[in-house]
Amino acid sequence: QVQLVESGGGLVQPGGSLRLSCAASGIRFSISRMGWYRQAPGKQRELVTAITSGGSTNYAGSVKGRFTISRDNALNTVYLQMNSLQPEDTAVYYCNADPPIVVVTTNGPMDYWGQGTQVTVSS
Repeated sequence: QVQLVESGGGLVQPGGSLRLSCAASGIRFSISRMGWYRQAPGKQRELVTAITSGGSTNYAGSVKGRFTISRDNALNTVYLQMNSLQPEDTAVYYCNADPPIVVVTTNGPMDYWGQGTQVTVSS
């Protein structure tokens, strides 16, 4: 059974930092390209960064130089270090494979998403 559990969000002032964690189970984590996505109020969910099984990374322009993705294959965990946070980074952050994991439900195949973790950047 697939499970993605995100943690580490919170309220932080502009310029502050947070480190998010995501524990994965039920997937072939070590060979999966993993990503962090975010969804701000009224906006579509977007992929902000991803990391391959070998550790190669890429970042959306809006977070490049401020966010760092990493992974620990022994722990089936992916991390997101976020520095120099700005109010526009406020969103619910999710981890998932890239592309997202698809699960079969009674309503047909659907992308699986965990509960996410809220990041709020405000003074």
